[in-house]
Amino acid sequence: MEQVSATMVFGGALRFLKHASKATGMPMVFSVFVPPGPGPFPVVYWLSGLTCTANNFTEKAGAYRTAAELGLIVVAPDTSPRGEGVADDPAYDLGQGAGFYLDATEAPWAPHFRMESYITDELIAVVEAEVPANGRRSVFGHSMGGHGALTLAMRHKGLYRSVSAFAPIASPTRCPWGVKAFTAYLGADRDKWRAHDASHLMAEGAARDFDDILIDQGLADSFLVGQLRPELLEEAARAAGQKLTLRRHAGYDHSYYFIQTFLSEHLAFHARRLGAG
Repeated sequence: MEQVSATMVFGGALRFLKHASKATGMPMVFSVFVPPGPGPFPVVYWLSGLTCTANNFTEKAGAYRTAAELGLIVVAPDTSPRGEGVADDPAYDLGQGAGFYLDATEAPWAPHFRMESYITDELIAVVEAEVPANGRRSVFGHSMGGHGALTLAMRHKGLYRSVSAFAPIASPTRCPWGVKAFTAYLGADRDKWRAHDASHLMAEGAARDFDDILIDQGLADSFLVGQLRPELLEEAARAAGQKLTLRRHAGYDHSYYFIQTFLSEHLAFHARRLGAG
């Protein structure tokens, strides 16, 4: 474990850490905020969207005052493996910065693009060995990271106590971003894609362990109609009898200004289910 940087914020410690990942075969970077006090504390994992690194949430979300008050560790990993020898694509929505939180099975992506294994197994082990964590976890994210938070929470039973999202890609099997990424990473067999689609998973009852799922969506989001399609999550929740709180906000777009506005409410949502605060 290499400490890239460290600073104090709201009485807690914010560090960027780098480690050699067995899952991705490359060095991976993540930020971790530990609130003031001896702990142990629950951990909330944030998954970022397309083009983001471990820095975007850390620098733009304004999470740490609330996290310090609630007694939450907050972890923000990178969105993909990176570096020489890692497959990439010139487009922003495929390759480095666009891991889609799944384990790729197709060339040239399969050797390094194993973000599902990284997030749900290796990162948790690394974090909980490094900071005073109490073993209780939640996950949330934005856009591609909202897709990741929802699907990983539903695919890995008992790993997270709660899940929420900002403007998630609700059904990647039915939007251009998802179709492009899934074709590249998983191949042409669309039956395999359904296991990584939050709306399909929810309709099949995969979210029944969660008492509620919180989603915030801006109505001025330029990706709302073509890419995000939150109405598909609502349809899935109705089909499964799943509690889903989907809040639509006039005037808000896809940016971190939108995330900043409602982030404290998401942290409080998780804190209640983690026994924090």
